[in-house]
Amino acid sequence: MEIKCNALVLRAVDYKENDKLLTLFTADRGKLTAVCRGVKKASAKLKFAAQPFCFAEYVLAERAGRHTVISAFLHDGFYPLREDIQKFYAASSVLEVCNLLQPEGMEGGALFFHAVQTLGKMCQESEGGLLVEFLLNALALAGYPLRLDGCAKCGNAIKSRSRFSFDTACFYCDECSSENCAPVSEVTYRTLRIAAKAEEGELEADGVKRALRLLKEYFSQKIESKGESLSEYIRLL
Repeated sequence: MEIKCNALVLRAVDYKENDKLLTLFTADRGKLTAVCRGVKKASAKLKFAAQPFCFAEYVLAERAGRHTVISAFLHDGFYPLREDIQKFYAASSVLEVCNLLQPEGMEGGALFFHAVQTLGKMCQESEGGLLVEFLLNALALAGYPLRLDGCAKCGNAIKSRSRFSFDTACFYCDECSSENCAPVSEVTYRTLRIAAKAEEGELEADGVKRALRLLKEYFSQKIESKGESLSEYIRLL
């Protein structure tokens, strides 16, 4: 049986002598694994389709639950992401998060479209704020949303330093916080709210870096993964 699907390549690893094993992310079929045969040869026509960031229409042969790539039509290779080291690791973080959050065979439309849209924007715009926005959306879709509507206890707007609970994903003002909460700078909280479209404003480079550090720690605690690409991107900032 043959199936046709629009897919984003999350991972591509060497398999046998000339093949690659692809982790494909689709909107309606979620994440699936497919073999792309002969693509390590110099003359391989499907070499483009066996690279991370490739967004293409794939035709797959399915047999006994296994998939093999028959053909592919490129939609976008997001090539600018490969030409800048910071964009590369920011984009790799998007793929890494999708791979960690999306279960095999489960529909992942919203996360899929967020990922493709974010990669496209990263080609043209500064990647840091886009990555913060993507992480917030991805965490919310996975059932781990951050509450950014003020102090979770008293309900007042947070105007200065605050504290964040990794257990409840809530922010608290200094008067309401407990010792179990981590201190958060004003610029970190404001950056998260701007990225979440909860308030208007310009993102600051320091705020983006601080926000990513907090999101990385929160993500690591919920998913139990270090997020290697995200760690490297933060290091480069």
